[in-house]
Amino acid sequence: MKMNVHIGAHTFTATLEDNAAVDALVKMMESGPLTLQMSEYAGFEKVGELGANLPASNSQTTTQAGDIVLYQGSQIVIFYGSNSWSYTRLGKIDDLTGWTDALGSGDVSVTFSLGE
Repeated sequence: MKMNVHIGAHTFTATLEDNAAVDALVKMMESGPLTLQMSEYAGFEKVGELGANLPASNSQTTTQAGDIVLYQGSQIVIFYGSNSWSYTRLGKIDDLTGWTDALGSGDVSVTFSLGE
């Protein structure tokens, strides 16, 4: 399954994982796109509060640019760098062309919607 990630004028496509957290996220997006204010954190990720808890199945993970994960059950994290931590994987951006530029250096508004 695919998800669209809109950041400013840029739209990226992500391939979603097959797990309970993704199932819950898809149900949320079926009601319409989700827009999160995502804060810069540590120079390698953006973090946004989802406003709801999703079922977590955390495992120790080393992330790469383009990874989308669930943190603490209620935060979506998108990576433009790498980190090792315990996350639930949600998906991965298919094509990183322009990814870092779109995310910029500060806080951003990101809209997640169901893809084709």
